[in-house]
Amino acid sequence: MEPALFVHILGAMVLVGSLVLAAAALATGAGGSEPALRLGFRAILIGAIPGWIAMRAAAEWVASEQGLSSGEVPGWVDIGYMIADPGALLLIGAAVASRVALGRAGSGRASRLAVVLVAVSLVAYLVVIWAMTAKPV
Repeated sequence: MEPALFVHILGAMVLVGSLVLAAAALATGAGGSEPALRLGFRAILIGAIPGWIAMRAAAEWVASEQGLSSGEVPGWVDIGYMIADPGALLLIGAAVASRVALGRAGSGRASRLAVVLVAVSLVAYLVVIWAMTAKPV
C-alpha cells in the first residue's frame, strides 16, 4: 500500500473512531455529567479534528499521485469531497457546542446540539466510507 493511501485511511479511521467516542460521551453527558462532556469535547478536539486534517491532506496527496485532481474524476471521489469539506464545519461547530456545554455544566441545549452535529457528521462519513469502498459511480 502506498504511504499516501495509508495515511488517508488511518486519518479516516481516527476521525470516525473519535466521532463514535464523542457521540457516546456527549449523549451520556447531555444529562449534565461533566466528565462525559469533557471526554466528548476532547475526543473531537484531540481525535476528530486532527484525524480530519490527516485524512483530507492525504486525500489531496493521493489525488495528485493518481492524477485525479485534473480532468474527469470518478463520482466516488466527488462524494468524498462534497462531504469532507463541509464536514470540517460540522466538526468545528460540534467542538464549540461541546465546549459551551462543558462551560455551563448541565447546559442541555448546547450538549444536544453537539450530539446532533457529531451524529450528522458520523452518518455523513459512513456514507463516504461506503462510497469509497463500493465505488458505485
